[in-house]
This record gives sequence, C-alpha cells and structure tokens, in this order.
Amino acid sequence: MLTDKQERFCLEYIVDLDATAAAVRAGYSKRSAASQGSRLLKHANIKLRISELKRERERQTKYDAAFVLKRLGEEVEADVADLFDEAGALLPVRSWPLIWRQGLVSGLDVEALYKSGGKDKIMEKIGTLSKVKLSDRVKRLELLGKHVDVQAFKERLEVGGALTLEQILDEVNRKDKERNGPGAR
Repeated sequence: MLTDKQERFCLEYIVDLDATAAAVRAGYSKRSAASQGSRLLKHANIKLRISELKRERERQTKYDAAFVLKRLGEEVEADVADLFDEAGALLPVRSWPLIWRQGLVSGLDVEALYKSGGKDKIMEKIGTLSKVKLSDRVKRLELLGKHVDVQAFKERLEVGGALTLEQILDEVNRKDKERNGPGAR
C-alpha cells in the first residue's frame, strides 16, 4: 500500500522518468528530493506501481516495445534518396515519404541563387541551394524506449540473485553436453 505522497511520486515519475523532479512535484523537499527520489525507486511497491502505470500508458498510447522496434526498423531503412527527383533536385516536402516528414529531418534551408546581370541589369536566378539537416533518429527512439521498457535501451540492467562460478561452469558444461552428446566435456 502506498501513501498519497508515494502515489503522487509514481504518477509524477512516469512523466519524465526524473526521480528528483518527481519528488519535488510530489511534495518532497527540494533539498532532499534527489535522495528521496533515489530511495523511493528502491521500494518494491513503488517499482510495482510504476510498472503498472507504464503498462497502462502503453495500452492507452499504443507506444510499446513493438512500436519502438518497428519504428526503428523503418528509420534504419529510410533512404535519403527518396527526398530527391531523378535529376537530383529536392522534392517538395509534401512529396517526401511519411517517415521523413515525421521527424527524420531536423532542418531545411532553401536559398535562391542569383547571377549578377551587370550594373543596370536585373539579377538572374540561376538555381536553388537546398540543405537538409538529418535529425538524430536513435536518440528519440532511445528516450521513447526507456519509457516503454525496451531492455536494449536500458543503461544498466538489474539482475536479481547471484550465481557462483561453480554454478556458471556447471550450466556451461550441461549445455555443452546437450549440444555435443553425453561424451562431451
């Protein structure tokens, strides 16, 4: 059972996954928020509640591990050549594949180029210079992945329990025997 303040901490924590900020927003002292947030995240009942809240959010938003991995695959396969026509000119943005319009481009600079026509002559447009700045695709997915518990994006995996060296060697030997037959060492 959580106190009202602990429940508030859990609700605030899933907003940005920042334990210190969540502690402050939940009503803990600013001076002790970092230690309080860290301490709260170690409690089993708080971990459980945060997991429940994350799962509920995943159901509501449809942003789960499958979405992250699917999106990552689409972004990895996105071909920058799809932004240009056969002559190498940049296509209008509306003609770009959807994946590029959804955040793979962080900036677009388009500049008309002119040639001087002389002292009394009008400047003549000779072309357009287009600069496409690609966004950091992986960073966005990494942040989203942390929210939906994609283990590949965790900075540190927590493993419960410990194995002795003897247990590890016994397991390796057992698997070797399964693969190679009973006479294997």
